[in-house]
Order: sequence, then C-alpha cells, then structure tokens
Amino acid sequence: MGTVFSFDVRGGEAGAVRAALGQVVTELHEVDAVFSTYRANSAVSRLARGELTVERCPAEVARVLGLAAEAERVSEGWFSARHRGVPDPTGIVKGWSAERAARRLAEVAGVRGVSVNGGGDVQSLGAPEPGRPWRVGVADPLRPGGLIAVVSTAGAGEVAVATSGTAERGAHITDPRTGRPAVTDLVAVTVVAPRLTWADCWATAAFARGSRAGLKWLESLPDTEALLLTADGEVLHTAGLATYIA
Repeated sequence: MGTVFSFDVRGGEAGAVRAALGQVVTELHEVDAVFSTYRANSAVSRLARGELTVERCPAEVARVLGLAAEAERVSEGWFSARHRGVPDPTGIVKGWSAERAARRLAEVAGVRGVSVNGGGDVQSLGAPEPGRPWRVGVADPLRPGGLIAVVSTAGAGEVAVATSGTAERGAHITDPRTGRPAVTDLVAVTVVAPRLTWADCWATAAFARGSRAGLKWLESLPDTEALLLTADGEVLHTAGLATYIA
C-alpha cells in the first residue's frame, strides 16, 4: 500500500499479543499482494486486465468491492472504486485493512485498547488506560509541523480518524465525474467516525465535492463528524465535532 503501519496494543499477555501482531502484519502484506495496482501479478491488476473474474479472485476482493459499492451509493457517486473504467479499490483498501487489523488485535484475551495507524489514518478501540482516552493529532497542512486539532476518544469505544488532502501526496484524489484530479477549494478533510473503512471513504468523497457541498453532505451522515480546511485557511466543521476535540 506504499505506506507505514504502526500498532499500539495495551493489555493482554505479551506472547499472545506478539503472535497476533505477527498475524496481522502477514495479513497486511497479503492485502498488498492482492490489491496493489502497482503489482502486475496482483489479483486486482489481473482483474483490471480481464484475466480474472471477481469470482476467481481471493474472497477479499468481492468483499471490498461490495463495500466500495456501498460507499459509492452513500456518497452519491463521489466515491468510486473504478479508475478509467476498470476496478480500482485503492481508495478503500487502506482504511478497511487498518480497521480489520485493529479488530483482530482487540480480540486477543486481556487487551483493553488498540490503536492502529495506517499512513496517518487511525482506528482506535477501547482505551490505553482506565479513564484515559486515545488522542489523535490532526496535522495542519498550512503550518508544517503544527496541529489543527486533537481528537479525543473519551466516552467512545470505537473511533476512527481519517484525512484526505493534497499535503502529503499532491493532487491524487480523482473527480469521479471527469476522471481527472479533483480541483476544489480544500486542502484537507478530516473525518471522525466509528469505523475507519467509512471514515476514509467519506473524507475522500467530501474532498472531491468541495467545502460547501462536502460539509452539507457530511452533516447528513449518522455518527460522522468532520473538519474541513480550505486553501485560504478557513476552517469548517460539522455541528457535533466539538464532542471529539480534546
């Protein structure tokens, strides 16, 4: 997936946690081998070339494409798992795989808290210590090294934080109507929701819509809050975001 994953696991027997970490790291490499559009022999690349059908791909491909279809429906077409007419689930795989890894680790006996960071997008479950929440810093792309907000998981058992924007990877978000890079007034959208699979998708779709339409749409989604930053430094946010700000 071309990015770095990190894991913070609190509680549990050390040997069991190490074994689970080994398993989820193996699974992440397997996900990369199956879904990478940069590997000519990956299932997704072969699917795009017509060498495989979805039915002949590993079961995860159909599962992820199904989730992507749901994201496309909810986003009214502003999220898409197709590029130039062929399947490309790149926009959903990272969030889905990081969330799956977090849930695998949380199943280990005695684990009280898990935080998985996949390329800056975070899925947290439980808490690091009794009475102390996870805290996730949201980078300010207009002030390198600074934070625009800190998200706290206090009072919530599952919190995901995902950001889409141009600061790290340039104009990589596609406008699904044109197939060209999305040109909007935004530099970043951060979404807070229970599941990283959806938070990642919603951040991408909102960025492609632009600030006003994106904010209006995000306000309509249940259990979803967001912070949007425009190129001229205007900060917009959903009505309930303050619940999560530390």
